[in-house]
Amino acid sequence: MASEADLRARLQRASQEHLLRFCAELAPEPRAALLAQLEALEPEALRQHCQRAAAACARPPGPPPDLAARLQPLPLERVGSASEGDPQTRRLWEEEGFHQIALNKVAVLLLAGGQGTRLGVTYPKGMYQVGLPSQKTLYQLQAERIRRVEQLAGERYGTRCTVPWYIMTSEFTLEPTAKFFKEHDFFHLDPNNVIMFEQRMLPAVSFDGRAILERKDKVAMAPDGNGGLYSALEDHQILEDMERRGVEFVHVYCVDNILVRLADPLFIGFCVLRGADCGAKVVEKAYPEEPVGVVCQVDGVPQVVEYSEISPEVAQLRAPGGGLLYNAGNICNHFFTRDFLRTVTRELEPLLQPHVAVKKVPCVDEHGNPVKPLQPNGIKMEKFVFDVLPFAKNFMAFQVLREEEFSPLKNADSADRDNPSTSRRALLAQHCRWALRAGARFLDVHGAQLPEQLSLPGSAEPPAICEISPLVSYAGELLHRPAEGLGQTRVTNEEAEVEGPARPRGSSLPRRGSLFPKSSSLGKLLKQLAFTKPFYFQIIIPSREVSLSAERSRVHLAVSCNVCPSVIRGRCDQEILVVLSPLSRVRLPVGWGSHGYKHLPPASLGATCPIISHPDSC
Repeated sequence: MASEADLRARLQRASQEHLLRFCAELAPEPRAALLAQLEALEPEALRQHCQRAAAACARPPGPPPDLAARLQPLPLERVGSASEGDPQTRRLWEEEGFHQIALNKVAVLLLAGGQGTRLGVTYPKGMYQVGLPSQKTLYQLQAERIRRVEQLAGERYGTRCTVPWYIMTSEFTLEPTAKFFKEHDFFHLDPNNVIMFEQRMLPAVSFDGRAILERKDKVAMAPDGNGGLYSALEDHQILEDMERRGVEFVHVYCVDNILVRLADPLFIGFCVLRGADCGAKVVEKAYPEEPVGVVCQVDGVPQVVEYSEISPEVAQLRAPGGGLLYNAGNICNHFFTRDFLRTVTRELEPLLQPHVAVKKVPCVDEHGNPVKPLQPNGIKMEKFVFDVLPFAKNFMAFQVLREEEFSPLKNADSADRDNPSTSRRALLAQHCRWALRAGARFLDVHGAQLPEQLSLPGSAEPPAICEISPLVSYAGELLHRPAEGLGQTRVTNEEAEVEGPARPRGSSLPRRGSLFPKSSSLGKLLKQLAFTKPFYFQIIIPSREVSLSAERSRVHLAVSCNVCPSVIRGRCDQEILVVLSPLSRVRLPVGWGSHGYKHLPPASLGATCPIISHPDSC
């Protein structure tokens, strides 16, 4: 380690010697930690970083004066659609995507380095539960979508395939994310196919160009934005790992979109067949002033222009058809070839220009006392993942429906938009639509059919609370087939297999067994249950005290309605369609008592919620 005198000389060259002003007061351990942190900061890079941050922050806000004349919408030949155009073409795109997945050529890469500050939590966003009936976190939903798309591709091509999951974390999120995945047995993915790596950190800078001390013994640091991906890929040799695995195409996305379709075969296939080296999913802007970046062209080159850089007059321009001229909203959902990423990391990354984010940065005052500022006091310099679009030789955009693929989680429920409630509603409304399109009918407590609302206002609650596990359906597929999903009026547990964690501690139950075979009385009963007013069959573990292990083993589970304690108890290793309503009603088939089940008196929920119990109760 460099001596304090050497570090002081280096900081003087960077005009940042104030970072050592409390060094003499520190005990040996925190003093050593501060010196180690400062030694990692290269003096010239630190000087340039602080000067650049102050200069960028001092520039007047708003669009560049000549930007409007340089803007153009994307040419039609560079835009595809997930919902419009020739259905046969879309089927070809999807088939190509599944083919590439089956060949193990597709990976997904999650950008998860940011903290949940605006959400009001101290842990990574991926660990957040938005209040679904299943209580699944964002991480679990995403893991299960990976498992399902692997299954679908494998079944189509008669092979076993893998979609590696790369997760870019930061100093703040790496440890809790890794711990969370281990505690949840990596959501039954192979741990060798879940690769976590850390992005770089940059000092936060005051408005006068001085690096900020968070404590007497620590410089305030912040992740370098999701565009820090490109230096992190090089730092951790991620592209080399992809090459060893045979990965050629990478789907990159942000952690906070609850509707994200990981390794989307339609998007992957579209980009591959169109020869794209870089692609972006976009949604139609909801209104001219919506605070999302716009994917367009600047001087004929594809680019994301931030909403703050577009004047109100330009934002409201209309195309000949009546829609917004600049309507391609960026949702941070990208396709890259591995070769394109290699070119960026080795040659082009230094050309990326950082963006200014003015933040409230915890710091110390002139006497070393900790301060939590009430107003922004510092600058964090960030790069964005979409900054590489101008480098693409063949960029393609892919327009998707907002209600099917984009509902970000950014704010606490006190905010009007992009909060846990809007995310939860978006997912449950989507699953209601899937169920209705598959032939399901929702009934109210009196047995009257609820209106079939396939389209809802953004703030409206869905007509029924209906959640479909990603292990049952990735994008609404196969639910019309009774053996695999809803059926016309059926719920079945036959196809969607999930392996649970180890058995509860102290349990005398067998570790493995044939659980709910199709010929069993319980299996027959589940197949005969009519899908009326929404109910939610969910696999639960009979004890909350569960010993988690890396070993994949099947356990004795309970199937529960979640509104009554213990609707059905039995052994099951399969996850089935799950739906929940406080006014649930289950219509039982004639003769069901012959299967060995008995109808117990309704619980406190009233006569609309029968309880079913199994003789082999846990």
